[in-house]
Amino acid sequence: MRILLACEFYHPSVGGVQEVMRQLAERFVERGHSVTVATSALAERTARSLNGVTIAEFGVSGSLARGLQGDVDAYREFVLRGEFDILMIKAAQQWTFDALWPVLGRIAPPKVFIPCGFSGLYDPAYSEYFREMPQVLRAFDQLVFYASDCRDINFARAAGLSNLIVLSNAASEREFGVLPDPGFRARHRIAEDAFVILTVGTFTGGLKGHRELAEAFDLATFPGRSATLILNGNVIPSTNGGQERRRGAIGAIRRVAREARRTWRRRRPLSSPDAQAIASRVARLNRGDSTKRAVILDLPRPELVQAYLHSDLFVFASNIEYSPLVLFEAAAAGLPFLTVPVGNAAEIAERTGGGMVCPAPRDSQGYTRVDPAVLAKHISSLAENPELLDTLGREGRRSWSAEYTWDIVSRRYETLFARLIEQKRSPNVEA
Repeated sequence: MRILLACEFYHPSVGGVQEVMRQLAERFVERGHSVTVATSALAERTARSLNGVTIAEFGVSGSLARGLQGDVDAYREFVLRGEFDILMIKAAQQWTFDALWPVLGRIAPPKVFIPCGFSGLYDPAYSEYFREMPQVLRAFDQLVFYASDCRDINFARAAGLSNLIVLSNAASEREFGVLPDPGFRARHRIAEDAFVILTVGTFTGGLKGHRELAEAFDLATFPGRSATLILNGNVIPSTNGGQERRRGAIGAIRRVAREARRTWRRRRPLSSPDAQAIASRVARLNRGDSTKRAVILDLPRPELVQAYLHSDLFVFASNIEYSPLVLFEAAAAGLPFLTVPVGNAAEIAERTGGGMVCPAPRDSQGYTRVDPAVLAKHISSLAENPELLDTLGREGRRSWSAEYTWDIVSRRYETLFARLIEQKRSPNVEA
């Protein structure tokens, strides 16, 4: 098959969408398929091919709601004229999807779309966008959802669409098949007997729940032992041309990272209130004779896997998500997780048996906001129940190995693509 994948960002950009598309693309290449990824041009990218995957860059940014910028026509012509057998686009509200709306009817190969949650569904700025969405979705041969009960699939059902399928996210059996490195804790000055809590998420100005978790960790109790909180996150890379910049946020997080060092002395005011709150909380935790310690890290991927393997509990307090990859990664590491009910996190906890859900309300725009005091109580309770943690970790690892590796999930996509291509060639073939 000649496969075209489209997503706003791709390697070396880091994030959930990027990781899913990289895992799928590289697995398809290994099985003999030709794979191209259409994505944003990045100044940080040094090659137009990665592990056999061709990367087609475009100087385009934005969305229909915010306005599309750059050479949109070049992207449309690339899709229309390319000799591909199938097209799959990941995520709404971004240019690789939105720019194709006017030409969807002219795209000959089967078209697959993964909505990724419709995060702007309740945002007034996207009201017209979602009024038009049902008609746009009808132009696709297959809609792929990660959750059986979430705002995107429920939207599609309410619109009377039937071209729906649920496929799960996953975690890499290659990455998580490694042995724990006994030197990990020493390298990061973490006591061998400390209770270690890990969270992983891009620093995006507060949406990943870093502040709420830092406050909850401050309030939580760990009788008879020390505790360490690892806040691991990366910054969003900038794109070239006239695309959006996040220099202020990036600078704030870098300054937070500097503040996380030994002295915790304020060098300059922070530009982000959320970053200030995280820095202040972490500084207080690390001051004096406290048995609690927090570290802000941006670990290389192999070292991050070791962080999963050497932690005692993964905690996820994000405000907005779809199907968090990090929960599958925790399960893959045999690391029990505690999550707020964001996206389909509760469904993942049920499917994998690897985690518990901390209740948290959702506001009118669909953002989940956990009370740090409530989260602290759930953390404390789990920390005092090693038998439950062990059970959750073992069950999560077992179910991941049986159902949620990228090898297993990528083959499901491969089967879907082959069926759609055959249906396009022979319309009378049963779906």
